[in-house]
Amino acid sequence: MARYTGPQYKKSRRLNFSTLENGKDLARRPYAPGMHGTNRRKKLSEYGVQLQEKQKVRTLYGLNEKQFHRVFEKASNMSGITGENLLFLLESRLDNLVYRMGLATTRRGARQLVNHGHITVNGKKVDIPSYTCKPGDVIAVKENSLNHPAILASLEAVTSTKAFVEFDKKKMTGTYVRRPDRSELNPEINEALIVEYYNR
Repeated sequence: MARYTGPQYKKSRRLNFSTLENGKDLARRPYAPGMHGTNRRKKLSEYGVQLQEKQKVRTLYGLNEKQFHRVFEKASNMSGITGENLLFLLESRLDNLVYRMGLATTRRGARQLVNHGHITVNGKKVDIPSYTCKPGDVIAVKENSLNHPAILASLEAVTSTKAFVEFDKKKMTGTYVRRPDRSELNPEINEALIVEYYNR
C-alpha cells in the first residue's frame, strides 16, 4: 500500500482524532468529511474500535500498513508491555525525533528533512526516516543546512520540547536522552486496543 499523501485534516476528521496533535484539524469541523459527515458517526463494533485505534496511531506517525505491522511484531518480541514497546519504537524513529526536537512543525515535514539529507546522527548523514535511534544518540542539522529556512521557521514557532529529548538551538544539535514515559505521550491513544487488534 502506498503512503497516504492527501489532506491530513480529512484523515483527522475521519478518525475523530487530531493526527497533528495540535487540535487545529478538528477545530472548525469536528465531524467526518463528506456530504453526510455531520450524521455519519455510527456505533462501531468491537473490531471497528480496535481497527480505528490502529489507524489513528498509524496515521499519527505516518507509516504504511506493512511498516506498522513490522514495528508491532518487533514490539511483541521485546520484553515488557507490548503496547508501550510499540509506542517507544515509534517515538525512536529518526523522523519523529526530528519533529520532537522542533526542527519541523509536522512529522511529514521532519520526514522530508531526513529524506533530503539535512540530518546527521552521531556525526553521520542519515537519510532514512525509519532509522531507529537509541538513547544517547546525537541528532544534528548538517553544517550546510544550518540556515535552511524551513528549519529556522520551525524553531521560531516551537515553545517547548518533550523531556526525553534535548536540543540546543545555537548549535543546532540535540540528544535523544532516554526512553519516553507513557505519561509523556498522547493520552488519547489506547495502545491495548492495537494489541487486541493484532492478537484477535
